[in-house]
Amino acid sequence: MTDRVLDGPNPGNDPDAIRELVRQRYAAAATATTGCGPTGGGGGGVSDPGVAVFGAALYDDATAAEVPGAAVQASLGCGVPTSVADLRSGETVLDLGSGGGADVLLSARRVGPTGRAIGLDMTEEMIALARRNAAEAGVANVEFRQGYLEDIPLPDASVDVVISNCVINLAADKRVVLREAARVLRPGGRFAVSDIIADVGMDESTRADLVAWTGCVAGALPRTEYERALRDAGFADVEIRETHRVHPHAASAIVRAVKPR
Repeated sequence: MTDRVLDGPNPGNDPDAIRELVRQRYAAAATATTGCGPTGGGGGGVSDPGVAVFGAALYDDATAAEVPGAAVQASLGCGVPTSVADLRSGETVLDLGSGGGADVLLSARRVGPTGRAIGLDMTEEMIALARRNAAEAGVANVEFRQGYLEDIPLPDASVDVVISNCVINLAADKRVVLREAARVLRPGGRFAVSDIIADVGMDESTRADLVAWTGCVAGALPRTEYERALRDAGFADVEIRETHRVHPHAASAIVRAVKPR
Protein backbone atom coordinates (compact mmCIF):
# COMPACT_ATOMS: atom_id res chain seq x y z
CA MET A 1 0.00 0.00 0.00
CA THR A 2 1.36 3.44 -0.89
CA ASP A 3 1.26 6.75 0.91
CA ARG A 4 -1.54 7.82 -1.42
CA VAL A 5 -3.91 6.16 1.05
CA LEU A 6 -3.48 9.23 3.25
CA ASP A 7 -5.26 11.28 0.60
CA GLY A 8 -8.04 8.73 0.10
CA PRO A 9 -11.55 8.50 1.54
CA ASN A 10 -12.24 8.34 5.24
CA PRO A 11 -11.69 4.79 6.54
CA GLY A 12 -14.83 4.96 8.66
CA ASN A 13 -14.81 2.09 11.15
CA ASP A 14 -12.53 -0.15 9.08
CA PRO A 15 -9.79 -1.12 11.58
CA ASP A 16 -7.43 -2.37 8.87
CA ALA A 17 -7.65 0.90 6.94
CA ILE A 18 -7.12 2.96 10.09
CA ARG A 19 -4.20 0.78 11.15
CA GLU A 20 -2.52 1.19 7.76
CA LEU A 21 -2.96 4.98 7.86
CA VAL A 22 -1.37 5.12 11.30
CA ARG A 23 1.43 2.72 10.30
CA GLN A 24 2.34 4.88 7.30
CA ARG A 25 2.54 8.07 9.29
CA TYR A 26 4.55 6.63 12.17
CA ALA A 27 6.90 4.70 9.92
CA ALA A 28 7.73 8.09 8.40
CA ALA A 29 8.08 9.51 11.89
CA ALA A 30 10.96 7.14 12.60
CA THR A 31 13.10 9.14 10.19
CA ALA A 32 11.41 12.55 10.24
CA THR A 33 9.43 14.66 12.70
CA THR A 34 5.89 13.78 11.70
CA GLY A 35 3.29 12.54 14.08
CA CYS A 36 0.73 14.00 16.45
CA GLY A 37 -0.48 17.49 15.75
CA PRO A 38 -2.41 19.20 12.97
CA THR A 39 0.66 19.55 10.78
CA GLY A 40 2.44 16.42 11.90
CA GLY A 41 4.96 18.14 14.16
CA GLY A 42 5.21 18.64 17.87
CA GLY A 43 4.42 22.34 18.16
CA GLY A 44 1.41 24.47 17.51
CA GLY A 45 -0.76 25.36 20.46
CA VAL A 46 -4.47 25.96 20.02
CA SER A 47 -4.17 29.71 20.25
CA ASP A 48 -0.42 30.31 20.25
CA PRO A 49 1.63 28.71 17.44
CA GLY A 50 4.74 29.07 19.57
CA VAL A 51 3.44 26.84 22.37
CA ALA A 52 4.36 23.17 22.03
CA VAL A 53 1.55 20.75 22.81
CA PHE A 54 3.11 17.57 21.42
CA GLY A 55 6.56 16.03 21.37
CA ALA A 56 9.98 16.53 22.91
CA ALA A 57 9.30 19.98 24.37
CA LEU A 58 6.98 18.41 26.97
CA TYR A 59 9.96 16.72 28.70
CA ASP A 60 11.76 18.91 31.21
CA ASP A 61 15.53 19.23 30.87
CA ALA A 62 16.32 16.85 33.72
CA THR A 63 14.08 14.11 32.33
CA ALA A 64 15.30 14.57 28.77
CA ALA A 65 18.90 14.26 29.95
CA GLU A 66 18.27 10.72 31.18
CA VAL A 67 17.95 9.26 27.67
CA PRO A 68 19.62 9.80 24.28
CA GLY A 69 18.56 12.99 22.53
CA ALA A 70 17.36 10.99 19.52
CA ALA A 71 14.86 9.13 21.70
CA VAL A 72 13.35 12.33 23.09
CA GLN A 73 13.32 14.05 19.71
CA ALA A 74 11.43 11.06 18.30
CA SER A 75 8.68 11.49 20.88
CA LEU A 76 5.35 12.38 19.31
CA GLY A 77 3.32 12.19 22.49
CA CYS A 78 1.12 14.62 24.37
CA GLY A 79 2.61 14.16 27.83
CA VAL A 80 5.17 12.33 29.95
CA PRO A 81 3.41 9.26 31.39
CA THR A 82 6.40 8.19 33.49
CA SER A 83 5.92 11.32 35.57
CA VAL A 84 2.52 10.12 36.80
CA ALA A 85 2.92 6.33 36.81
CA ASP A 86 4.60 6.14 40.25
CA LEU A 87 7.04 3.50 39.00
CA ARG A 88 8.79 1.42 41.65
CA SER A 89 11.93 -0.63 41.79
CA GLY A 90 11.50 -4.17 40.48
CA GLU A 91 8.29 -3.55 38.53
CA THR A 92 7.57 -4.65 34.96
CA VAL A 93 6.28 -1.83 32.77
CA LEU A 94 4.63 -2.08 29.35
CA ASP A 95 4.54 0.95 27.03
CA LEU A 96 1.80 0.72 24.40
CA GLY A 97 2.95 2.37 21.16
CA SER A 98 6.50 2.89 22.36
CA GLY A 99 7.80 4.72 19.28
CA GLY A 100 11.44 5.76 19.59
CA GLY A 101 11.62 4.33 23.10
CA ALA A 102 12.01 7.44 25.28
CA ASP A 103 9.34 6.42 27.79
CA VAL A 104 10.58 2.82 27.85
CA LEU A 105 14.11 3.96 28.66
CA LEU A 106 12.85 6.34 31.35
CA SER A 107 10.75 3.51 32.81
CA ALA A 108 13.74 1.17 32.82
CA ARG A 109 15.73 3.67 34.86
CA ARG A 110 12.82 4.10 37.31
CA VAL A 111 12.31 0.36 37.94
CA GLY A 112 16.04 -0.34 38.19
CA PRO A 113 18.01 -3.46 37.31
CA THR A 114 15.56 -5.77 39.07
CA GLY A 115 12.69 -4.43 36.96
CA ARG A 116 11.93 -4.55 33.26
CA ALA A 117 10.48 -2.20 30.65
CA ILE A 118 8.81 -3.51 27.49
CA GLY A 119 7.96 -1.41 24.45
CA LEU A 120 5.24 -2.52 22.02
CA ASP A 121 4.91 -0.88 18.61
CA MET A 122 3.43 -2.07 15.32
CA THR A 123 5.92 -0.15 13.18
CA GLU A 124 9.12 -1.94 12.19
CA GLU A 125 10.94 1.35 11.66
CA MET A 126 10.12 2.56 15.18
CA ILE A 127 11.21 -0.73 16.74
CA ALA A 128 14.57 -0.44 14.98
CA LEU A 129 14.96 3.17 16.14
CA ALA A 130 14.07 2.28 19.73
CA ARG A 131 16.60 -0.55 19.82
CA ARG A 132 19.33 1.78 18.58
CA ASN A 133 18.42 4.31 21.26
CA ALA A 134 18.49 1.62 23.96
CA ALA A 135 21.91 0.45 22.80
CA GLU A 136 23.23 4.02 22.87
CA ALA A 137 21.81 4.52 26.37
CA GLY A 138 23.41 1.29 27.59
CA VAL A 139 20.14 0.22 29.21
CA ALA A 140 19.91 -3.57 29.51
CA ASN A 141 16.56 -4.15 31.23
CA VAL A 142 14.47 -3.27 28.17
CA GLU A 143 12.97 -5.10 25.24
CA PHE A 144 10.98 -3.99 22.23
CA ARG A 145 8.33 -6.13 20.58
CA GLN A 146 6.49 -5.61 17.34
CA GLY A 147 2.75 -6.14 17.59
CA TYR A 148 -0.67 -4.57 17.87
CA LEU A 149 -2.30 -2.88 20.84
CA GLU A 150 -5.43 -4.90 20.13
CA ASP A 151 -3.51 -8.17 20.51
CA ILE A 152 -0.70 -7.63 23.02
CA PRO A 153 1.90 -10.43 22.70
CA LEU A 154 2.25 -10.98 26.44
CA PRO A 155 0.70 -13.50 28.87
CA ASP A 156 -2.13 -12.70 31.22
CA ALA A 157 -1.20 -10.93 34.46
CA SER A 158 2.43 -10.40 33.42
CA VAL A 159 3.05 -6.66 34.00
CA ASP A 160 2.65 -4.27 36.91
CA VAL A 161 2.09 -1.02 35.01
CA VAL A 162 0.78 -0.10 31.56
CA ILE A 163 1.80 3.29 30.20
CA SER A 164 1.24 4.96 26.83
CA ASN A 165 1.87 8.37 25.33
CA CYS A 166 -0.85 9.63 23.01
CA VAL A 167 -1.32 6.34 21.15
CA ILE A 168 -4.52 4.67 22.35
CA ASN A 169 -6.58 7.36 20.58
CA LEU A 170 -5.12 6.10 17.28
CA ALA A 171 -6.63 2.62 17.65
CA ALA A 172 -9.80 1.86 15.72
CA ASP A 173 -11.35 0.06 18.71
CA LYS A 174 -10.17 1.52 22.00
CA ARG A 175 -12.34 -0.89 23.99
CA VAL A 176 -10.35 -3.86 22.71
CA VAL A 177 -7.08 -2.09 23.58
CA LEU A 178 -8.27 -1.34 27.11
CA ARG A 179 -9.43 -4.94 27.61
CA GLU A 180 -6.00 -6.14 26.47
CA ALA A 181 -4.31 -3.72 28.87
CA ALA A 182 -6.42 -5.09 31.72
CA ARG A 183 -5.66 -8.67 30.68
CA VAL A 184 -1.87 -8.30 30.85
CA LEU A 185 -1.92 -6.36 34.14
CA ARG A 186 -1.51 -8.22 37.38
CA PRO A 187 -4.23 -7.75 40.03
CA GLY A 188 -3.55 -4.40 41.64
CA GLY A 189 -1.70 -3.27 38.52
CA ARG A 190 -1.84 0.32 37.33
CA PHE A 191 -2.87 1.97 34.07
CA ALA A 192 -1.25 5.41 33.65
CA VAL A 193 -1.29 7.01 30.22
CA SER A 194 -1.23 10.35 28.47
CA ASP A 195 -3.91 10.50 25.80
CA ILE A 196 -6.24 12.80 23.91
CA ILE A 197 -9.78 13.46 25.12
CA ALA A 198 -12.27 14.79 22.58
CA ASP A 199 -14.82 17.48 23.34
CA VAL A 200 -18.37 16.23 23.25
CA GLY A 201 -19.17 18.69 20.48
CA MET A 202 -16.36 17.70 18.09
CA ASP A 203 -17.72 18.41 14.63
CA GLU A 204 -18.14 15.73 11.97
CA SER A 205 -15.69 17.39 9.58
CA THR A 206 -12.91 16.93 12.14
CA ARG A 207 -14.00 13.35 12.80
CA ALA A 208 -13.83 12.68 9.05
CA ASP A 209 -10.38 14.22 8.58
CA LEU A 210 -7.72 11.54 8.02
CA VAL A 211 -4.89 13.91 8.95
CA ALA A 212 -6.72 14.75 12.18
CA TRP A 213 -7.06 11.02 12.90
CA THR A 214 -3.40 10.18 12.42
CA GLY A 215 -2.61 13.46 14.20
CA CYS A 216 -4.22 12.06 17.38
CA VAL A 217 -7.43 14.12 17.34
CA ALA A 218 -10.25 12.67 15.23
CA GLY A 219 -10.18 9.21 16.80
CA ALA A 220 -10.17 10.41 20.42
CA LEU A 221 -12.97 9.48 22.81
CA PRO A 222 -14.90 11.99 24.92
CA ARG A 223 -14.19 11.79 28.64
CA THR A 224 -17.40 9.95 29.59
CA GLU A 225 -16.90 7.32 26.88
CA TYR A 226 -13.28 6.79 27.92
CA GLU A 227 -14.31 6.38 31.56
CA ARG A 228 -17.04 3.92 30.60
CA ALA A 229 -14.67 1.91 28.38
CA LEU A 230 -12.15 1.63 31.23
CA ARG A 231 -14.80 0.42 33.68
CA ASP A 232 -16.20 -2.02 31.11
CA ALA A 233 -12.66 -3.40 30.69
CA GLY A 234 -12.59 -4.12 34.43
CA PHE A 235 -10.71 -1.09 35.75
CA ALA A 236 -11.54 0.80 38.94
CA ASP A 237 -10.49 4.13 40.49
CA VAL A 238 -10.70 5.78 37.07
CA GLU A 239 -9.28 9.32 36.92
CA ILE A 240 -9.06 11.55 33.84
CA ARG A 241 -7.40 14.94 34.29
CA GLU A 242 -6.99 17.41 31.44
CA THR A 243 -3.51 18.93 31.19
CA HIS A 244 -3.56 21.22 28.14
CA ARG A 245 -5.51 21.94 24.98
CA VAL A 246 -4.11 20.50 21.76
CA HIS A 247 -6.90 21.35 19.33
CA PRO A 248 -10.05 23.52 19.32
CA HIS A 249 -12.00 20.30 19.94
CA ALA A 250 -9.62 18.20 22.04
CA ALA A 251 -7.25 18.20 25.01
CA SER A 252 -4.37 16.16 26.34
CA ALA A 253 -5.15 14.35 29.57
CA ILE A 254 -3.61 12.06 32.16
CA VAL A 255 -5.67 8.89 32.39
CA ARG A 256 -5.21 6.60 35.38
CA ALA A 257 -6.97 3.49 36.66
CA VAL A 258 -6.29 0.34 38.67
CA LYS A 259 -7.01 -3.33 38.02
CA PRO A 260 -8.79 -4.50 41.18
CA ARG A 261 -7.18 -7.15 43.34
